[in-house]
Amino acid sequence: MSELLSIFGNVLAPVFTLVLLGYLTGPRLHLEARTLSRLAYFILTPAFIFHILSGAQIEAQLATRMTIYITLVYAGSAVTAFVLARLLQRSRQMTAAYVMIAVFGNVGNFGLPIAQFAQGAEALLAATVYFLANLVFAFVVCVAAASTGRGGTLRTAGRVFSTPALWALPPALVLNWMQIQLPPFVIRPMELLAGALIPTMLVVLGVQLADAGIPRLNFDMVLSSAVRLITGPLLAFALAAPFALVGLERNVGILQASMPTAVLVSIIALENDILPSFVTATVLFSTLVSIVSLTIVIALL
Repeated sequence: MSELLSIFGNVLAPVFTLVLLGYLTGPRLHLEARTLSRLAYFILTPAFIFHILSGAQIEAQLATRMTIYITLVYAGSAVTAFVLARLLQRSRQMTAAYVMIAVFGNVGNFGLPIAQFAQGAEALLAATVYFLANLVFAFVVCVAAASTGRGGTLRTAGRVFSTPALWALPPALVLNWMQIQLPPFVIRPMELLAGALIPTMLVVLGVQLADAGIPRLNFDMVLSSAVRLITGPLLAFALAAPFALVGLERNVGILQASMPTAVLVSIIALENDILPSFVTATVLFSTLVSIVSLTIVIALL
């Protein structure tokens, strides 16, 4: 028990402190979660992706294995969520919500700081690779699922590639491949915006929690959260050996697979009108429950 308390105090408490800050100050300062969320969705996230990708340095073969590994883990969670929703004969919108909740872990807001606190500063690069891999895959799946949930067909591809986070990928990859150094007046604003993403999103989560209140439990909320918090780490533990991931890459990958649902899922749900109240409540519920689940996963590592 003392080990679990130590893990919570040293690793998780600093992250949840910012969530609590948003929860306490949001109503008093009249902060609007939607406005802050759109700031993160349209500006901070693309800047973060561009900043990280344009300067990332990691061995290509290892990065490829890590990318395929985390993609399969989250794909497995999405398939599990889809199958469960169909077996329960949920509506098309609820099925889309299940998939969105399962496929998009909070690998940025929570994953990056928690991996760093749990595994040391050297874990940040591996955590970033997993973050980028899941971000791209999850955005594509979430936007496609949201479009399908609204009855979209031919519009799906267009909606996927109009996602702001994906706009930053091509120029960042080109700059990285060609090893082009941008002038300070370009790169420094990107650094400032990128650095603002994690604290902003954690505070936004707290504001959303204050706005929504403590979620009222229902079966769909519990089951969809369980898929995200249980299926993810189980698949991650099982697939690490086949992908020859050991040490830091294995531990960080399992951590990133164990994250609660990302706040960005509620933003996508709001933007696409896919049961936004349910999705937001589930994001908040999975975040609260992850206090326990993440503590256990970190102890197992």
